[in-house]
Amino acid sequence: MKLEHIAINVADPRAMAAWYQKNMGLTLVRKTEAAPHTHFLADSSGTVMMEIYNNPPDEVPPYARMHPLQLHIAFVSADPEADKSTLLHAGATLVDELRLGDGSHLVMLRDPWGLALQLCRRATPMLRG
Repeated sequence: MKLEHIAINVADPRAMAAWYQKNMGLTLVRKTEAAPHTHFLADSSGTVMMEIYNNPPDEVPPYARMHPLQLHIAFVSADPEADKSTLLHAGATLVDELRLGDGSHLVMLRDPWGLALQLCRRATPMLRG
């Protein structure tokens, strides 16, 4: 089997989808105008998507209070330092940054809604292609 998408319930899917398209390079594949305002956003490979929606509205997890290792969305980054700077200027906040002994560079941030996201430059890439 192949992973198609990860789905997350968020408070403001329209604003969040716009931010991820503008700042993370995701591409809108499909959306619904009516509630629950579902947005499917594809990564640059076009083979993996993130689905964001607001349903049920009263059950949005408290992402900002969750430890980033409970849930985070990781992105491959060729230049985590530059991407970190861009995202901080776009409203993200820095959580942690690690430079591992093998040369990997990991940056943990929170998007403007508190959802943890990680920038990964692995010394040995984990994904094919």
